[in-house]
Amino acid sequence: MTVQRIGFVIYPEFHVMGLAMISAFEVANMVLGDSVYEIAMLSESGGLVRSSAGFSVMTAPFGEEEFDTVVIAAGFDVAPSTPGLLEFVRRAAHGRRLAAPCIGAFVLAEAGVLDHRRATTHWYHARELQRRYPTLKLEEDRIFIIDGNVWTSAGMAAGLDLALAMVEQDHGMEVSRAVARKLVVYHRRSGGQSQFSALLELEPKSDRIQKSLVYARDHLAGELSVEELAEAAHLSPRQFSRAFRAETGQSPAKAVENLRVEAARLLMEQGRHSMDEIAGQTGFGDRERMRRAFLRTLGQPPQTIRRNARAAGQ
Repeated sequence: MTVQRIGFVIYPEFHVMGLAMISAFEVANMVLGDSVYEIAMLSESGGLVRSSAGFSVMTAPFGEEEFDTVVIAAGFDVAPSTPGLLEFVRRAAHGRRLAAPCIGAFVLAEAGVLDHRRATTHWYHARELQRRYPTLKLEEDRIFIIDGNVWTSAGMAAGLDLALAMVEQDHGMEVSRAVARKLVVYHRRSGGQSQFSALLELEPKSDRIQKSLVYARDHLAGELSVEELAEAAHLSPRQFSRAFRAETGQSPAKAVENLRVEAARLLMEQGRHSMDEIAGQTGFGDRERMRRAFLRTLGQPPQTIRRNARAAGQ
């Protein structure tokens, strides 16, 4: 198999979560039984580079060496890039893949690589990225985006989704799934998936309400009445409704609708099911009820979500 060299660019105070991406390539070598990926840690001057966690990583300096893929690491804070880093990024943009998880997108944008391209970043910094670089086409509610040979992703764990997508592009879905299983993570989320989770957004304070939400998520095709959810929480319906609203700020019915919309959206992005099948699997019952829920929750009909997902996958 052809060896693919990946240059991982770091700079002082880089965020260590980005290093998780490297594990996907390392495990891919294990799955394939061959060293198909070689990782090189790079920095402008070479030598030891201190991370945000306080430890340092040895790097090689930028040179004329070419890489199949270059990944620009991210830090916690957005800071101006050095001329040397920007020049390296511009050269790397002519390679097969140039990637930037999280706020690494600011480095690509500063180098001019994201001009008139679709891109995403960590939701917390998305508006600032768009304000600074108005020519890029920001899609702030995406796990990752591929525009030509430029890959950007949301923050933190989304970099692992990005790496798994690269493994899938290089060696197929079965290899990518095998890597995900060895990493004990779900198979990579689709790039068009939202950065936000309806379950996390609710943030229940008690185990009982959390248990009812997990039950709802796992039984979306059912009726999910207040009585059923209350039973899962081991509360009376009246106690449950009062406690649920106090802890989440939503009614049980609204929370269930949000969970259904999220699940339906993911199925649409995967593109393997008809709208009628999705409506049935997620408990909406029919397409019209699902359409109204999407308009209330996302401000867009299901057809638009599916069309955007197909466009992103082309």
